[in-house]
Amino acid sequence: MTNKQDTGAGSRLLLLGLGVLIALIGLGLAGGGGYLVTLGGSWFFLLMGLAMLVSGALIAARKPKGAVLYGIALILTTLWAVWDAGLHYWPLVSRVLTFAVIGLVVALIYPTLIRASGAQAGRGAYGLAGVLAIGVVATMGYMFVPSHVVSASSVPAVVPVAPGAEQKDWAHWGNTPAGNRFAALDQINKGNVDTLQVAWTFHTGDIPQSTGAGAEDQNTPLQIGDTVYTCTAYGKVFALDADTGTQRWKFDPQGSGPNWQRCRGLGYFATPVADVSAQPAAAVCSTRVFLPTGDARLIALDAKTGETCKDFGHQGVVDLKTDMGEVKEGYYQQTSTPLVAGNVVVVGGRVADNFSTGEPPGVVRAFDVHSGELVWAWDPGNPNTSKRPPAGETYTRGTPNVWSAMSYDEKLGLIYLPTGNATPDFFGGTRTELDDKWSSSVVAVDVKTGQVRWNFQMTHHDLWDFDIPAQPLLYDIPDGKGGTQPALAQVTKQGEIFLLNRETGVPISRVEERAVPQGNVPGERYSPTQPFSVDMPSIGNQTLKESDMWGATAFDQLMCRIAFKVSAS
Repeated sequence: MTNKQDTGAGSRLLLLGLGVLIALIGLGLAGGGGYLVTLGGSWFFLLMGLAMLVSGALIAARKPKGAVLYGIALILTTLWAVWDAGLHYWPLVSRVLTFAVIGLVVALIYPTLIRASGAQAGRGAYGLAGVLAIGVVATMGYMFVPSHVVSASSVPAVVPVAPGAEQKDWAHWGNTPAGNRFAALDQINKGNVDTLQVAWTFHTGDIPQSTGAGAEDQNTPLQIGDTVYTCTAYGKVFALDADTGTQRWKFDPQGSGPNWQRCRGLGYFATPVADVSAQPAAAVCSTRVFLPTGDARLIALDAKTGETCKDFGHQGVVDLKTDMGEVKEGYYQQTSTPLVAGNVVVVGGRVADNFSTGEPPGVVRAFDVHSGELVWAWDPGNPNTSKRPPAGETYTRGTPNVWSAMSYDEKLGLIYLPTGNATPDFFGGTRTELDDKWSSSVVAVDVKTGQVRWNFQMTHHDLWDFDIPAQPLLYDIPDGKGGTQPALAQVTKQGEIFLLNRETGVPISRVEERAVPQGNVPGERYSPTQPFSVDMPSIGNQTLKESDMWGATAFDQLMCRIAFKVSAS
């Protein structure tokens, strides 16, 4: 008979405490895992929880088999994790790391368990603990290394820009009215961008503070010649020397909205030189900056001085609440850049989401860049309205709006409007036929009249706030016959990318109407199909499954799996 060695009161308490802790963790995992099984989910958490419960009890009783059992469970966990998630770093971290850290502690106390059983403890357990420690440290260190980076198989060569052909200005929010966002410059490239140094810093004095629906700095500056034009969340405009950052002028609109304060960009217009020469009066405000405000005004500023252009609207201001009916404070405002298209400046507007039906109209309006006179209006709820509504009436309330940036093709004479939803966003039982026709679409309208040329809808009877959130991208692609065809690419919130002929609205890349699940909300109706752009990349819209759930540890991953199963049931 072998007498057990005296492991000391401290060691006994250590084993008892660790064993109880492991058992309690196992009890929690088994409880949550059992519930997950009843929902049709993975058995892993239940089985691992039971293994930890037994392992903890054995360790508390100073039985080496408890550590052995935990080691076996850890090996099986690792194999299950690879089977469940593949060889992907972050999914493996959430499945294995917590158990590996516990395994490290168990390996460190294994010699104490051996001595408590009366046997002579070897050094192998410490070696195993060392291996686990290295693995845990390496895993945690790898957290700071970029993962899932997909590198291009080939790097396009930098195309030299011919002298004199360098791009001089950035005159539109997306660089051009087509939104190409590409600057024809070759001085800065991948080979030297890491050596750039800060040339200057400018402080506007505005500090946006937001809980999600307040002020946010989302501005894309314009650069015209040696001047940079920028606006703050509260609508203040600054003209800065492009080389030094020195302020040239400042304009404060003295007013903003109570919420959703942001100025994403400004519009810019330059009167052709011939017009200025022929009409000396045109030299005043010959270059103009258009400021959209959070309290629904459109202001024209002299780009040279920052003074309002008195010939535009009323002393430089157009009130965008005109003909809108009741506009509660914060329910209608300008957040995106106005589109300057030829001799008109075009604005839509942000309408508050999900508060009620009958909110402010979603009308899109074009104003003369010189006088501010209304040139045309597109009222989604009334095709007979081409400018102002009849006396005593308003534009149609609660219609789909255009809150994002628009695009313009000068050659085709078309403006492309990315539309939102009729309010409220998540219930469509009260929507009209015209609401359903125009919502969540790209609508092409004539730049001179505002008349619709074509419309392509990307979500039918949208009940998910899938309104079109981004500027349509215009570019030309090969037509397969040695020439090119005019294309429009549109990204969407649902991860679909649509590629259309921007002259006709006909898909260039195949689109299929597919049957979709139907709901049962009283008073609601549902579209039986939705469009899918099947030959273009889909981003993040693969069907989620339980194993896609993630958490920093196995415990919150278990909670996410349960929540997923409950929501899917």
